[in-house]
Amino acid sequence: MRQRRGLIAVAAATVVVGGGVGLGLWAASGDEGGSGGTAVGSADETSAASRGAASRSASPTPSPTRSYPLSQTPRTIPAVRSHTPARGPGWRPAKGDRVVVEDADLVDEGRLIAGELGLTYGGESGDVRAGDVRLALNDDEGANPESYAMTVRGGRVTISGPSDAGVFYGTRTLKQEVHGGGTAPEGVVHDQPAKPRRGFMLDIARKPFTAAWIEDRVRELGDLKFNELGLHFSDDQGFRIESTSHPEIVSKDHLTKAQVKQIVDLAASRHITVVPEIDSPGHLGAVLAAHPDLQLRNVSGVATRGAIDISKDASAAIVDELLDEYAGLFPGDQWHLGGDEYQALTVANPQASFPQLAAEATKAYGSRGTVADLTTGWLNDRADTVRTHDRTMRVWNDGFFAGTSVRAAKDLQVAYWTGKEIGARPPVAYLSAGRKVLNYNDEYLYYVLGEPQTFVYPTGRRIYEQWTPRVLRGTTAVPAKYDSQILGGSFAVWCDLANSQTQNQVAAGIRMPLRATVQKLWDPGTPALTWTQFKSLADKVG
Repeated sequence: MRQRRGLIAVAAATVVVGGGVGLGLWAASGDEGGSGGTAVGSADETSAASRGAASRSASPTPSPTRSYPLSQTPRTIPAVRSHTPARGPGWRPAKGDRVVVEDADLVDEGRLIAGELGLTYGGESGDVRAGDVRLALNDDEGANPESYAMTVRGGRVTISGPSDAGVFYGTRTLKQEVHGGGTAPEGVVHDQPAKPRRGFMLDIARKPFTAAWIEDRVRELGDLKFNELGLHFSDDQGFRIESTSHPEIVSKDHLTKAQVKQIVDLAASRHITVVPEIDSPGHLGAVLAAHPDLQLRNVSGVATRGAIDISKDASAAIVDELLDEYAGLFPGDQWHLGGDEYQALTVANPQASFPQLAAEATKAYGSRGTVADLTTGWLNDRADTVRTHDRTMRVWNDGFFAGTSVRAAKDLQVAYWTGKEIGARPPVAYLSAGRKVLNYNDEYLYYVLGEPQTFVYPTGRRIYEQWTPRVLRGTTAVPAKYDSQILGGSFAVWCDLANSQTQNQVAAGIRMPLRATVQKLWDPGTPALTWTQFKSLADKVG
């Protein structure tokens, strides 16, 4: 664990308490607590506040001979990386306690945690009161921007970090402590994620999900310290977000731009980046249904499902118009270009099967130009379009082709999901070439509705006990020397057989896999808790 500047040593101390005062210590078994989604001012929160007030108003008669045992490490999901224990009663919310901030940038974080714990939001304040929760930014230069420190001492809590994101994660830890056991234990937490990208990807193209359901997932993701929500909203089965540039392609059941903006804004308030994906040049069936003239056809005139004809200028124009349009709706710095499963490259001889693509390839890249070269060139051109919006881009691993004269742009990151495609290359092939990689391993992280082909619903236990970010393909980890190139990963819901589950069944099915995934992205090491203990903890903290 990195040593942080300004670390305050916590000394064990004897604490004077009144007769009959509840210690409020966190015990390994935990007390009854509310769920992670408790509404502001709920009965659970009011009850917690009342319990705290009662303990503070207990008999004032001192009892100098009593002392507190050393506190225990907080139990949270994901687990905190470091806790220095101390002797003391810890902190629990009481009626009238305040949340105060030392910087205007933390107003949103302060208001949120105050509402969640039934506290008073006191705004920016320099005075110190009993029971305060204080949020602050520090000047820890070079620190992980998502790191934070939380000190519980003297009946008060201070959460500080180098950015508002880090402070927000500290408030998530505090919320879980209170919901799980009623009390934040005395001592100092130092915490930070191992991986900077911690995502959940949702296929809303094949199966529409309501805006309210997606917003519920955003709140869940935020409490678990995820920082990405991927939306795959264009595919053969549907195009699910309102479009002004091409309204003719939009499915009847779709999200309005106003709904999407609300989702994006809610996600931003939880420090979650929404990552859009308009997959191309494959998986464009919904677009092509309204533009059949752009459909790829083979030498016999047979249409290729979902594939756009990349030899036509109009094909590039419509996709670029969509990319430009949605860059305004999704202001985050991440973008998914897709690039997978272009059907022109799944046949034995692409040049013979699609002569128009072969002709365009030789025109663009010389006599040795291939359909794979043309497809790579298409991807690079779409990247040029998105790059003007200052986005970092990722592409599915089967969108990168070996043996081509045209190379994929160097700044494209690899979203590695499978080793089953034609000409599959192992993850090390990308890592050794210097690529940065995101882990979408379909062996562990793919929740495919209806379990088609060889897919089975992933379990949280299997992820928790077997998977790490270095396990990119199958069940084998890549060498440790590549760890820094693996930026993180994403649990993904794909809706191939859309009616196999309702959206509520999906929420229930992914609940523990999401928790297991973020635990291993936050800390890839062997967890301290057994799976049974982890599952029990999830039931307590939400």
